Amino acid sequence: MRQQETPSYDPAVNDASNITGQLAQLLDAGGVISDPERIAPMQRDHRALYRGHALAVLAPADTAAVTRVLAFCNEHRIGVVPQGGNTSYCGGATPDASSSQVLLSLARLNRIRGIDAANYTITAEAGCILAKLQAAAAEADRYLPLSLGSEGSCMLGGNLSTNAGGLNVIRYGMARELVLGLEVVLADGRVLETLTGLRKDNTGYDIRSLFLGAEGTLGVITAACIKLYPALRSFATAFVAVRDPAAAVSLLGALREASGDCVSSFELIPRIGVEMTTRHIPGVVDPLAAPSDWYVLCELSTSRANEPLDALLEQVLAKAHEDGWVQDAGVAQNLREREAFWRLRESIPEAQRKDGASLKHDISVPVSQVPRFIEVAGGWVAHHVPQGVLIAYGHLGDGNLHFNVNQRPGTDPVVFRSRQPALQRAIHDLVAEMGGSFSAEHGIGQLKVAELERYAQPAELAAMRSIKQALDPNGILNPGKVLRGSAL
Repeated sequence: MRQQETPSYDPAVNDASNITGQLAQLLDAGGVISDPERIAPMQRDHRALYRGHALAVLAPADTAAVTRVLAFCNEHRIGVVPQGGNTSYCGGATPDASSSQVLLSLARLNRIRGIDAANYTITAEAGCILAKLQAAAAEADRYLPLSLGSEGSCMLGGNLSTNAGGLNVIRYGMARELVLGLEVVLADGRVLETLTGLRKDNTGYDIRSLFLGAEGTLGVITAACIKLYPALRSFATAFVAVRDPAAAVSLLGALREASGDCVSSFELIPRIGVEMTTRHIPGVVDPLAAPSDWYVLCELSTSRANEPLDALLEQVLAKAHEDGWVQDAGVAQNLREREAFWRLRESIPEAQRKDGASLKHDISVPVSQVPRFIEVAGGWVAHHVPQGVLIAYGHLGDGNLHFNVNQRPGTDPVVFRSRQPALQRAIHDLVAEMGGSFSAEHGIGQLKVAELERYAQPAELAAMRSIKQALDPNGILNPGKVLRGSAL
C-alpha cells in the first residue's frame, strides 16, 4: 500500500496569478468568477459548517471547457472541487482553506439538450436546476419524479453526484434509478459518454453507476439522460393523525396494498414538527383540530385521469380508524389544501434552523424497524441529552429519518453541542445494529469520512480506494471528500 498524495498547489513552485491566468485562457470571457460577493457563498457550504478559499473559481460554459480545465489541473496536480447548486449538507462541494484548489462551478452548463417524449427521457446538462427540468418535463406531458426541498436551487449534476433521494423514493427510487446515461469528464480530461437513453444495454460493466453517488471524486458529471414517466393526472393527499409510528407502518402497508402501489409519498411528522413550523413559518397552520403525538402526510397518484383516489384513500383511512391506527385525518379537497399540507412538511428544516442549534442525523433502517429505532434511540436521547428535544421526521415510506435533536430554550449551547459526539456514536451504532445506513440521502462529503471508515466493510473500502486510484491516480478530484486518499 502507498498513500495517494492529496494534490496541492505550491506557491513556491507556481505563482497563483500565473496559474489563474493560464486557466482563464482555457475558458471564455465569463469563465473566471472574480467578484468577491459572488465567490463568498460558493466557498462555504449550505449549513455553514465549512468555509474554504479557492485558488480560482471557474465556470466553464460547456463540456469541452471542462475537459480543458481538468486536463490542465491533472497535469499540474491541482485539486478540483465540482459544485452545482451548493446545497450539500455534508460539505461535499466546498474547497479547503489552502487556496490551492480550483472550485469548478457547473452552473453555466444549463442547457436541456432534448426531450424524447416517445422514449420517456430528458437529456440535460449538469447545471440545470431541478425545478426547471420538472417544468420542461411537464410541458412535454411527462413527469420527472425526483423532488427535493431544494429543487428550486439544486442542480442535476449535484443530484446525481450525491444520489439524491427526496419525497418520491418509495415509488420511483433514488436518483440513481432514474439515470439511463451519463456524460462524464474524467480526471485527465477524457470524456466518457453514454447518453443513449437505452433501457437495455448489457455490454459489460455498468461504468456509469460508479459516478452516481461518488460526489465528484471519480469524474465530473456534465450531462445525463434521465427517465421520465407519464404525467400524473389524479392525486389524493391526506394529513393523518396516527396512534404511533407502528400504526403509521401498518397504514403504509394497507395503502400500498389497496392502491396497487400508487403511494408516491409517505412522510412521518412528530407533533413538535407541527408546532415548530406553525410557530416559525408564516402562513403554516395546524391541519387538524386536535393535537396528536404523530402524523403522516401521505399521497397517492396515478397517470389515469379521474381515478377515484380520494374515495380509496378515505376508505383505507376509515378502516384504519376502526383498527385503532388512525385518530383523525384531513383529505385535501383542492390544490390549495394539498399545497398547505406539503408546505408544512417542507418547512420543517427551515423551522428547525429558526428554532436554534440542532444536532442532525440522516439515517435509514428497514421500514419495519423504524418504530423500534425511534423508541430505542428516542429513549437514549431523553436520558443522555436533557438539553435537547427530539425531532424525528422524514420519509417513512423508504425508512429514511432525519433524526435531529434541537436545543431546548434556556439551556447552555456549549453543553448542548458537547453531546454531539456521544449522540452520533449511539445513533449510528444502533443504525448499524439494525442493518441500516448512517447516511441515507445526504452522502459523505467531508463531514462523514470517518463514519464511512468506521462502518463500511474493509473489502468495500478497499474496492472504493482501488476504483479511485484507477480513475483518478493523481487524486485531483474533490480531495478529502468520501475517502481520505489511500490507494493501492
